[in-house]
Amino acid sequence: MTSGPRPDGAPKWRYIELSTGPGGPAGLPEHVALITVSRPERLNVLDSELLGELQSAAETCAQDPAVRAVVVTGAGDRAFVAGADIREMAELDVLDGTAFALRGQAAFQALASMPKPVIAAVGGYALGGGAELALACDVRVAAENARFGQPEVTLGICPGFGATQRLARLIGPGAAKRLVLSGQIIEAVEARRIGLVDQVVPAGEHLKAALDLAKQMTAAAPLAVAAAKEAIDKGLDLPLADGLRLEAALSGRTFGTEDQREGMRAFLEKRERVFKGR
Repeated sequence: MTSGPRPDGAPKWRYIELSTGPGGPAGLPEHVALITVSRPERLNVLDSELLGELQSAAETCAQDPAVRAVVVTGAGDRAFVAGADIREMAELDVLDGTAFALRGQAAFQALASMPKPVIAAVGGYALGGGAELALACDVRVAAENARFGQPEVTLGICPGFGATQRLARLIGPGAAKRLVLSGQIIEAVEARRIGLVDQVVPAGEHLKAALDLAKQMTAAAPLAVAAAKEAIDKGLDLPLADGLRLEAALSGRTFGTEDQREGMRAFLEKRERVFKGR
């Protein structure tokens, strides 16, 4: 179990807590990492320092072979992440605003591009950059009290951390424009209806539900999971025929792994599978 500053020499983080299972206060399953945005007195809003820490935590998880799935959540019961830090943004000019957007995109892309499942456990407000953080995850589990929105246009700016791209790809351009161009905030049930959220659970149970799902994913073969995620993510930007060829190549690659042999032998021998990520 590690939390915050890691004993292996990783940098100290002010706003990000990183814990790994098994055990710990959250009861983390084995092979699951929990990234917590911990700035509850400001509803976990994102500033440049926090974004840098988040990127570092994501890269740490990506490089750790013991981590097979990651859950991202926010500290406190009021917000997942209530957005980017308006106090910081209010002082930015065109060049600084562009750099701030790129910094947020880099942090979120470190999560999105990880060859491991990343699950957002959302309770309370997920607005602006908070909604974009959830969009960068593979799956979104939300409590009934979660609220989603992209209110940037009501502050005089365009979203910059990925909403115009990821949201449109997820729920379609029409539904994305309805939210982004109006700044409307929606409840978890509506988010589930339009496909923004994958699962809605009673208030306070979002983290447990996300950890349960992560545990299911870590029980599968890590290289197979990574290949399947890559096929889905890259295939979205390809014509169907090219996507199918990519799937065939990635599927074929998994047949050369120890885990493929273990999975199929265990099935035939009617015993538990023991995957090693090789």
